[in-house]
Amino acid sequence: EEEEDGDPFADSPESRYRRRATLERLVGLAPFGRARRHPPKDGDGDRARRRSEDFGLLRRLPGRRKTSVEALTERPVPKRGSLLRLALGTRGRRGSGGERPVMAENEGGADGDQDGGGQRQEEQGKAREPLSVLEILELIQRRELVVADEQIIALEAECVAPAPSPSLVPASGRQARDVALLYEALLAQLWAVVGEAVPAGRPYPPLRSVIRVLEQEEAADRRHPPGTPGRPRSLRRRWQEAVGRAAGERLAQVAPAAGLGARLAALAARLVGDLGAVRCHVAPAYPPEYGAFGVYAHGYHRALAQQLGALAQRPLAVPDLYLLLDWHSNTYPREVLGHPEVGALLQAQALGPLLPPETQRGLESSCIAAVKVRAPGQARDGDWDGDGDGSTRGTRSGTGRCPYPQLLRAHVDRAPQITPEFGMEMAHSLLGVLVAFLHSFQRKVERFLEAPGDATPPDGATGRAIALANCCPPFRTFTERLAQFGHPESEEPRRQAHAALDKVTRLCNHVLTQRLFEDLKPYFNKLMKRKWLTSSDAFDTIVMLITTFTQKLRPLRPEPYQVLVSEVHRRVLIEYVRPLLQVRLVCTSAKMRARVAARLGDEARQLRELFSRLDSASPWLDSVVPRLRELLVLEDTAALQMEVGVLVRDFPDVRRKHVAAVLDVRGLRSQATRQEILGVVQDLEQNETEPGPSRQRAFFSELAVAREVRCLPFHLPRLARLSRLRLRRPHPQRPDQAR
Repeated sequence: EEEEDGDPFADSPESRYRRRATLERLVGLAPFGRARRHPPKDGDGDRARRRSEDFGLLRRLPGRRKTSVEALTERPVPKRGSLLRLALGTRGRRGSGGERPVMAENEGGADGDQDGGGQRQEEQGKAREPLSVLEILELIQRRELVVADEQIIALEAECVAPAPSPSLVPASGRQARDVALLYEALLAQLWAVVGEAVPAGRPYPPLRSVIRVLEQEEAADRRHPPGTPGRPRSLRRRWQEAVGRAAGERLAQVAPAAGLGARLAALAARLVGDLGAVRCHVAPAYPPEYGAFGVYAHGYHRALAQQLGALAQRPLAVPDLYLLLDWHSNTYPREVLGHPEVGALLQAQALGPLLPPETQRGLESSCIAAVKVRAPGQARDGDWDGDGDGSTRGTRSGTGRCPYPQLLRAHVDRAPQITPEFGMEMAHSLLGVLVAFLHSFQRKVERFLEAPGDATPPDGATGRAIALANCCPPFRTFTERLAQFGHPESEEPRRQAHAALDKVTRLCNHVLTQRLFEDLKPYFNKLMKRKWLTSSDAFDTIVMLITTFTQKLRPLRPEPYQVLVSEVHRRVLIEYVRPLLQVRLVCTSAKMRARVAARLGDEARQLRELFSRLDSASPWLDSVVPRLRELLVLEDTAALQMEVGVLVRDFPDVRRKHVAAVLDVRGLRSQATRQEILGVVQDLEQNETEPGPSRQRAFFSELAVAREVRCLPFHLPRLARLSRLRLRRPHPQRPDQAR
């Protein structure tokens, strides 16, 4: 035989020379065949490992390694031939019948469907003899990963072992490089199997090989002492990283759908589906100590966090910002962490938030800034029905629609659903936007009511004022809602908003009541005169005009209606008391005081009933006329002092001059008694420490008394007659004048 003779080309010297040159060119490719080896010694069953120069050579030759490996992978290798057979092709097959096949085909070995005992026998047969580098690589590519890993571990042990002679040190270094490259190929196949297990959607047998390789490598890490080159390899940690990379690839394969919401929904569906497959098929294949489901859960969680982080870096509109924040805070916990199949398992892993806190705060700040920029434009473009600027539209029809609070309310409703902090910051920002708008609204209302258009009919201002007054309650309610979020700096904007709305309300009330009081003025001038004691025509007309006026206020909302009626109530009583304090009438007898007091009591009752029917919110005004009436009918000085004290208590803005005017109407002439009564007011004024009443409770402060009237001991007509008699009486001549 050629191998036994050692010279297969002895019949032709030329051919031998030529083919020897060919072999010289093939130096280093010994792993393609079996080199000449001496028979093993007795008792030594281990064969020497084939040379691995080929792997280093293929690495050094660009483009050759991949081609050679692919060719080696495609070619079936039923038997391992000698170097000559591989080099010469079919001509080197003779004499090879005595060789013992080592690498038989393992049909179905990659699927793991063979019987366990037969597979172990084949693996033991393969591991019985050390393999060359390319043979180990072929095992890796055929995914016989367990056997390949055993061969790599054995090859690594040969590299670590001390070289018997200095000449073998370069070979050891070459073997170390081959080990590193083999590990690289092995890990690539391991992680490929890991990535294929989840999409399979069923039990995946190759995963068992991955687990066995991990266990073999961990055992090898424990065997090698610390400081061994390449050890520990920590394949379990690398497996966890590979799971994370596979999860990232799975989520990256989700096709970008139309719109952010569809893409987020697709990501959630992929994550839930994959984790369901892990729970049913993948995790049971791992030992319990691996915590496989937790590893996959953390991997998919990090991959989804990367996807959301990439979406957060894009320039997003306000709806997309809300959508992303709401999906992160609500949809993901509800639809993923709360899923009936995997939710409980995920919640047990303590995964944490998808987005870092600083990223979420950045998105919230971007949303708030975008809303602040967008809100004024919405105010200008709002549907306010009409022409002119947006702040006063909708007033010509009297509808009083105010869409601006509704536009801002959408942000107030949505932001707190994401996080309470985001809701509070959004509310404070919107409160500042609202204050700026209300100041502009106030200025435009002033111009709008002061200078109506020429085409407006005379009664058109009333409808406009009613519509504008109807806009104030929604703004006021929305202001209170924004302030209730509890931002520490919200009190000042709240005060400014209410001040602007109060000014708008007063302007509208002034327009509405101006014509009413112009019509009432002539009839108020007829009160508190002698004719008033005998005729009630003037007062009846006042009641009729007020009733007619209030019927025109039906389009008003309840809140501005009550404010307006209360203001009318206050001003009507001021105009009613004004003639009394102007001392148009002075009582000259107890009978006259009784008549004046009776008329005051009757008209005070009618005013009380009138404004009670009109739902006035100022019932405190009903006591002012009865208190003044008591000052006319009481006789005892002490009782008068007590009544003055009650009057000052109920109306803190009453002053000494007001009480003095009532005493003048009463006809009180005694200066001592007057000083005793007025001293009560003076004492209470000096002891007053609280600030004055608000404008809503002010009454006497708007009533001016021109001068203090002194009561004379007789009637003015009698004084006039006495003056005329004195002028008619002739004066006697003095003696010196006669001369």
